[in-house]
Amino acid sequence: MSGLRDRTGKTRRWAGLLTSGVVTLLAGLSVLAAGSPGAAADAGHRKHASSAAMSQVAAMQPGWNLGNSLDATGSDETSWGNPRITEELLDNVRAQGFRSIRIPVTWGQHQGPAPDHALDAEYLDRVEEVVDWALADGFHVMVNIHHDSWQWIADMPSDRAGVLARYNAIWEQLADTFRDHPSRLVFESVNEPQFNGGPDDARNAALLDELNTSFHRIVRQSGGGNADRLLVLPTLHTSADQARLDELAGTIDALGDPRVAATVHYYGYWPFSVNVAGGTRFDATARKDLTDAFDRVHDTFVARGVPVILGEYGLLGFDRHTGTVQQGEKLKFFEFLGHHARTRNITTMLWDNGQHFQRTGFRWNDPELFAQIRSSWTTRSGTASSDQVFSARSEAVTGKTLTLNLNGTSFTGLRHGSTDLVRGRDYTVQGDRLTITAAALTRLSGSRAYGTNAVLHARFSRGVPWRIDLITHDTPVLRDATGTTGSFAVPTDFRGDRLATMEARYADGTNAGPHDWTSYKEFDRAFAPDYAGGATVLTPDFFAEVRDGARVTLTFHYWSGATVTYHVTKSGTSVTGTTA
Repeated sequence: MSGLRDRTGKTRRWAGLLTSGVVTLLAGLSVLAAGSPGAAADAGHRKHASSAAMSQVAAMQPGWNLGNSLDATGSDETSWGNPRITEELLDNVRAQGFRSIRIPVTWGQHQGPAPDHALDAEYLDRVEEVVDWALADGFHVMVNIHHDSWQWIADMPSDRAGVLARYNAIWEQLADTFRDHPSRLVFESVNEPQFNGGPDDARNAALLDELNTSFHRIVRQSGGGNADRLLVLPTLHTSADQARLDELAGTIDALGDPRVAATVHYYGYWPFSVNVAGGTRFDATARKDLTDAFDRVHDTFVARGVPVILGEYGLLGFDRHTGTVQQGEKLKFFEFLGHHARTRNITTMLWDNGQHFQRTGFRWNDPELFAQIRSSWTTRSGTASSDQVFSARSEAVTGKTLTLNLNGTSFTGLRHGSTDLVRGRDYTVQGDRLTITAAALTRLSGSRAYGTNAVLHARFSRGVPWRIDLITHDTPVLRDATGTTGSFAVPTDFRGDRLATMEARYADGTNAGPHDWTSYKEFDRAFAPDYAGGATVLTPDFFAEVRDGARVTLTFHYWSGATVTYHVTKSGTSVTGTTA
């Protein structure tokens, strides 16, 4: 099409890097095109190509997302706060053990008007530069159309021809730009596809089918390496619901192309993922949500020879910060996710918008979390019912018991720093019950200052150790306060304890505040602890959905098991808080 640039000089340098397997496969396609092998050989080729796709996706495990950079919707890749991408960043990501990298790209603000819808040459060059760096590092690389999905592709129900023309133009230009890049470059048709106008499942499925089919046709017809490049197709909303999986399976069956993979995203059981409705723990319900999702994906696609990429995973609470979900529960989620994805042969790609791996310091903000994730790529780790052992300072020290989740490992010991604790004296183990003795707790807690007095590590035959914080606490103390709906905080002396969740009810027992279908409010959206400032903040979002003049009883739940009640009343923009 007009408006495309001559990129022969750039693509030629990649022509010699095509793997021998792809060259062989292309030669096989030429033979098939000549018509000599017949139906049996064609079936054999399809089986081989399907096996090759499965192998390539397996080779992409594990993967990492370069989020909030080229997918930013501002003027350039720094508009969402991350620095410009560097070769050094990609080198360091590769050194962490990742074998693939997903490079989300938002194109709309860098695209010209109809009829050509030409992509900005400088921006396309920049995307190609980053792709080339990643390929040179040995990554498998996945490039897509990202936030365009909700910015303008979602308007397809009311502007089918306009959206399709613009979408097709992007893929025509990308197919031309990357046609001779190595087979380790993978195309994903669109991120989290969605459509405006209500939940019309049949209509939305048909629209996504049209986008995926058009993407497939454009890339395949562009020739070169694209004739056999792995193409990745999403479900609607990248959902793992069975209806969405079945819709995509129908598209893939109709295409009849063995070099196609499916993709979904997974951010956990929603109450746990954002810490709402009392979903503070990675419990049986949260585990079942994960296993059911991955099992459906496996049975619909992997079992039939269609590889699956979990293009994004994490927790939705991470959108604000990583503290929304308690650390130990968070670690159990990621340990289990990595394990179950392996059992279902699903390749995983961690979503990282800059909050996990530092873009310039090249260190993990939470090394413990990454150690758990990395371990889950190859094995299981033992965990426990909690990573916190609370002892009240106002009471005599007693032994404390945790339930071990062995996860197929065996318990090998308990360590404090570099010192192994003595079994029988410092702790006992009966089946899956680990008890730390009163004598050991007394010795390790020292002067029993509020907070974490000592850190132990339970060790297992495989995987990473499980950290256990020994914490001295007493029931938190709250005080009366006044403020406004825009700025209100409950003065709180936490006394070593940690806030788990908060309930809100009116005097008649009905639920108050946002998400009024539950009494338990969303962590960091409706309330948030400020440990350094000695306060518990109630947000404007909380008060926006509280009735004027109606007294609300708050119940704060702490990880020690303690609960404390408090009362707030809104009058216009003024708020009064009392302990009585």
